[in-house]
Amino acid sequence: MAEILALDDVQDATILIGKILKKKGHTVHSFTEEDDAIAHAKANKVDLAILDIKLKKMSGIEVLSLLKEVQPAMKAIMLTGYPTVETAREAISLGADEYCVKPIDRDELEEKVEKVLKSRGNKNAMSV
Repeated sequence: MAEILALDDVQDATILIGKILKKKGHTVHSFTEEDDAIAHAKANKVDLAILDIKLKKMSGIEVLSLLKEVQPAMKAIMLTGYPTVETAREAISLGADEYCVKPIDRDELEEKVEKVLKSRGNKNAMSV
């Protein structure tokens, strides 16, 4: 299954993502600090990054950009409690594949993770 990086400034969110996706057989590496998540991606293969847009030091969009420099083939799902068309467009332009609105819905997350992982190579599989 997939190597997944989850980054959210709220630890409970990363724990929830981990619980949901580990049941599906994925390996989930959870982070609440941007630097730790970026360091992990530099040292390890990441198939999918699930990033909150609002973080402590940087935006999820900035982290996505840095992760894509290190791992261009990595897929990404952005999380937000504040969805806007502008944020969605920016996420897409930087290579995000999907968008999930918080609070996290288990079925929606499972569905989107499966869709994104199946679409490796199909860049515009995102639905906003």
